[in-house]
Amino acid sequence: MLKRLTTTPLPVLCAIACALTTTFTSVTAAQNTDRTPEQQRFLDLEKSLSGTTLVGHFTDSNEEATTLTAERYELQSVRHVGKDQWRFLVRIRYDERDVTLPLTLPIHWAGDTPVVSINKFAIPGLGTYTARVMFFADHYAGFWSGADHGGHLFGIIKRNEKETTEAAPVKK
Repeated sequence: MLKRLTTTPLPVLCAIACALTTTFTSVTAAQNTDRTPEQQRFLDLEKSLSGTTLVGHFTDSNEEATTLTAERYELQSVRHVGKDQWRFLVRIRYDERDVTLPLTLPIHWAGDTPVVSINKFAIPGLGTYTARVMFFADHYAGFWSGADHGGHLFGIIKRNEKETTEAAPVKK
């Protein structure tokens, strides 16, 4: 069982490495006219994914086709860092692991839809993965593979609630 857990996929992390967040819109209502359409699209993607959590499920080709495994990845920030490269600061809580990693991932565009596209991408301490994950309308979906298995993944992108700095009232 322990061996299986260390090789179990981290699908969304794969794509972000295998993971993005809330609704991506191609153009905001208050678009700055000084920005090119591409710059605005990039800004919109940064805003739609930063401060979100991917909540969903994945399948594993080593399991029954009807078996779904829950997954959850916190995207603390997503930033465009050059050409097709995006830096994801992602928190992964999996098994007894709880790590936050900066991952620089390629994103390509299918029209107005961002797609994370990785090939044999090494994630420190977690394995090497190949994945294609697209993000659209508060959802994500895709395919992943790693080591000796692969599968599908899908779920929703939820905006994290902002932490309040106010103290909760004390009950007496």
